[in-house]
Amino acid sequence: MALLKHCRIALLAAVLLASCATGSMVEERLFFGTDIPSGGQVSDEEWSAFVRDVVTPRFKEGLTILDGNGQWLGADGKIARERVHILEIDAKPGPELDASLQAIASEYKKRFKQEAVLRITAPVAMKFY
Repeated sequence: MALLKHCRIALLAAVLLASCATGSMVEERLFFGTDIPSGGQVSDEEWSAFVRDVVTPRFKEGLTILDGNGQWLGADGKIARERVHILEIDAKPGPELDASLQAIASEYKKRFKQEAVLRITAPVAMKFY
């Protein structure tokens, strides 16, 4: 019984050390609306070029892109709906990450005349199997 208890303590210590070795990580999500206020939508070709030219150079280590449908209550009291692209990046938090995400959001807003890009940050535990 004492050996089993000792093994459990050793296993717990190994898990804690492994998690410390990877450091703290966050999952960043950026939500890019595709409706252009002056009319039309961001095309699939325009989105692909944006990812290739603006996003990928900053996150060569990897990223995930999901497509979705968003909705919110507009200032006029009406439900607004639009297609969205969701960019997920898992990385170490810090000023470099913040600057990269800010640059991506700023360029998207400028290029496609967007009012905002939503950013959600959450702590995350990562493992590769």
